[in-house]
Amino acid sequence: MAEKVVHKSWIIQYNLHSILGFLLLVFLFVSFYLMGDNSDGASFLANKPTRKNSSPKCDLFSGSWIVDNVSYPLYKEQQCSFMADDFACHKFGRKDSKYHYWRWQPIDCDLPRFNAKGLLEKLKGKRVLFVGDSLNKNQWASMVCLIETSGIPSLKPPIWKGNLITFEVKEYNATIDFYWSPLLVESNCDDPVKHRVRDRIIRIEAIEKHARHWIDADILIFDSFTWWLEAQMTLQWGSFNSSDAIHKKVGMKLRRYEMALRTWSDWLEFQIDQKRTRLFFMSLSSSHKNATDWGMGNDQNCYGETEPISRKEHWGSESDIKMMEIAEASVNGLKSKGLNIQYLNITQLSEYRKDGHPSIYKRNWVAPTKEQLSNPRKNSDCVHWCLPGVPDVWNQILCAYIMDSTTELKE
Repeated sequence: MAEKVVHKSWIIQYNLHSILGFLLLVFLFVSFYLMGDNSDGASFLANKPTRKNSSPKCDLFSGSWIVDNVSYPLYKEQQCSFMADDFACHKFGRKDSKYHYWRWQPIDCDLPRFNAKGLLEKLKGKRVLFVGDSLNKNQWASMVCLIETSGIPSLKPPIWKGNLITFEVKEYNATIDFYWSPLLVESNCDDPVKHRVRDRIIRIEAIEKHARHWIDADILIFDSFTWWLEAQMTLQWGSFNSSDAIHKKVGMKLRRYEMALRTWSDWLEFQIDQKRTRLFFMSLSSSHKNATDWGMGNDQNCYGETEPISRKEHWGSESDIKMMEIAEASVNGLKSKGLNIQYLNITQLSEYRKDGHPSIYKRNWVAPTKEQLSNPRKNSDCVHWCLPGVPDVWNQILCAYIMDSTTELKE
């Protein structure tokens, strides 16, 4: 009798071990399948941010820059045949390259590596459109380079028609476009080439001329900050060709910005297909024209800088919090009305990167003056960004939101 009990006990243990062993094999197989290499060399899970703690939402915007010379840069400047001369710093003489190797590390999760093929699968048959100024063009150029250097075949050079640049990815029947509209509403700065005007005139309640080019986009990415920083602008009611138009020269930077975003918001609320179109608004991109912000002399700027600012939560004097609050309030207002829109606050992570600007290493569309040639700091671009560089991280964050369908990301 005792032998039978022992025999049955052994059988039960054997069966239990067999079941556990089988379940372990299934788990390992599934894990290998999910985490193994796919057709583009990126893992299936690479599209999702991974949390390091029990925080219910992943905050991709709070973190620090760490050196990573193994997996960065995400591409090389010379590999991108569509690189704009405005952002090609090595081509125009920049010798240092450390700015290529900084990786943004969020505090409580990991930022997914850019997965071009995974993104394009998501965008198959869709139109993505960046709308705004040259900083949004900077981000668009980064996106084009990230896609081109990933090995996607049969890519054609972007086509420029008026304010619109179209980049087509035929294999996926997708387009990644840029539309020049620096103030979002209509202005005398709307020419994509000849827009350097002393007196900026804005039709503060007119947007249709631009917006009709956006209406069929599936994903819209907006920005508009830098062009509003002028001390005075002329507001106009009525068309540019009308003799009856009303003009008013005003300061009130915040008020006019708020008025323009109201025009933009109203158009989106009534014209965009809320079920189809996803919207993003990029926050202010930090500039580094004033070196006193990081403890240097008032005659210095980003020129010659090769390291990020290490001081935690550094905030520069040129980043206008009140303007950012107006933009975020506009986004939240649209969200409350049912629009699928996110405010991507890339300002703080950009604040640290005083080393990431072209300074003098870019094409000069206007010949430098004798004073600028004798003092390069006076001719330094401390607004835009070298590529590869900071805008690549903006696009990693943007793509994380596009790919996320589980609401794991902080709103």
